[in-house]
Amino acid sequence: MRLVAEGLSAKRGEDLIFHDISFEVAAGEALVVKGANGAGKSTLLRVLAGLLPPEAGSVRIDAAAHTVERPCEACHYLGHRNAMKRELSVEENLRFWKACLGDLQGGQGLAVDAAAAMVGLGGITHLPFGYLSAGQQRRIAMAKLLVAWRPVWLLDEPTAALDAAAEEMFSGLVTRHLSAGGIAIAATHQPLGLGGAKELRMTGFAGLAEDAW
Repeated sequence: MRLVAEGLSAKRGEDLIFHDISFEVAAGEALVVKGANGAGKSTLLRVLAGLLPPEAGSVRIDAAAHTVERPCEACHYLGHRNAMKRELSVEENLRFWKACLGDLQGGQGLAVDAAAAMVGLGGITHLPFGYLSAGQQRRIAMAKLLVAWRPVWLLDEPTAALDAAAEEMFSGLVTRHLSAGGIAIAATHQPLGLGGAKELRMTGFAGLAEDAW
């Protein structure tokens, strides 16, 4: 499996955020997207996730085992927000995402209890999500990646404001995902402990030629 982006450009409103971005990430590989604030890292991930239409260019998934008509269907997106209901329990939130997303052909997600245990919070799934600390809430958002199989993880500052133990735990989750043939694309200012990861540096407006406007 490969995720291939060719000639991507994107706007937010009337502003061109980035122009002519191309890259390729194969199964078992990670791509770390770097750049200053406002350079377009989050916008790029949202385009890959199908949340924003590209102004130009294309994204495709090349997979021998099965056909993915819409690349976003192969993606898990973990953004700045946790995408959990505060009033629902941890178990109810994770069961919703497991049922909503389901498993893409070629893999199988973990049971809710197993996913919570993987992020070190197996004993609190009965609690309302809103009762958890900010760090615990982020860990449960990470567990969302585990309950439904998607080969491509799109991670936007996944470890921001987490302690060293949580960062190490998440690095292990990503490494496990890559070992299973997954792909990870992470926009981050912090090291994720992924040896051999590719790097894409976004320059934002500073990287746009005048003829792009």
